[in-house]
Amino acid sequence: MFDMIIVGGGPAGLTAAVYGRRNGRSVLVIEKSVFGGQIVNTPNVENIPGFASISGDTFADQLLDQAIGQGAEVTLENVISTEKKDNVFLVRTEEGSVYEGRSLVIASGTTHRTLGLPGEEDLIGNGVHFCAVCDGDLYRDKNVVVIGGGNSAFVEANTLVNIAGKLTILQDLPVFTADAKSQAALFTNHNVETHLSAKVTGYVTEEGKLKGVTYTENGQEKRIDCDAVFLAVGLIPNNDTFAHLAELDSQGYFDADERGITLTEGVFVAGDCRKKTLRQVATACSDGANAAISANIYLSK
Repeated sequence: MFDMIIVGGGPAGLTAAVYGRRNGRSVLVIEKSVFGGQIVNTPNVENIPGFASISGDTFADQLLDQAIGQGAEVTLENVISTEKKDNVFLVRTEEGSVYEGRSLVIASGTTHRTLGLPGEEDLIGNGVHFCAVCDGDLYRDKNVVVIGGGNSAFVEANTLVNIAGKLTILQDLPVFTADAKSQAALFTNHNVETHLSAKVTGYVTEEGKLKGVTYTENGQEKRIDCDAVFLAVGLIPNNDTFAHLAELDSQGYFDADERGITLTEGVFVAGDCRKKTLRQVATACSDGANAAISANIYLSK
């Protein structure tokens, strides 16, 4: 029996573990893929308080070590169901484990949004990617397209620009929404081409291999030949498994304030899975701290 079970081992979940342990609670963190969350794919992060510059992977490792050092237990498993029974939460995993907890912190994070175009699913990992650090080197000196225009898109683009022979950015809005520093860093490179108000309409393939994308720009149908596409078009909250425990908003995010308190007593939410205006490492850590403190108050009652 754990005082606090935390589902999700990103910055929010691991920070919640640190705060839970500092309040003397027994803590289990369950993560389905990689501790640290999406930040591990960012090679250089400059907006985490206290670090002028740090790789996302290094930051994630340090946060995991801190949580374990404080006494939190961790496990790599995929949660498939949760149930509250007699004020105890039963958490079941795909691997067959059943864990019991007196409180539950959900920090389930998000997954990458796709365009939903025909043939896209078959191309993911075979020409269509999400992580430049992971897959960018496969396309050294080749033509690469980044779809999106926010901070995430420019993080990918600033990695790819040093790898690709030519980099093209397609943004469906009339302006880029990434911060000025990220834009300035990218646009100093000579091999970058951009298109605004460009809506991607399809993938061009030959014998199952990606050869380009089609898009509309100012009402005209156009095509760009490319060897790879990196998608950075938003996120989808991983909340379906827990929808019976906490209210969701119209976009599927947990509808809870910064305290992380939900309509189910003993259930708290934190991080990118929660409704909020800014999804950054700093706000995820803040959410984790708040959720753990709220859980501690609940447990004290």
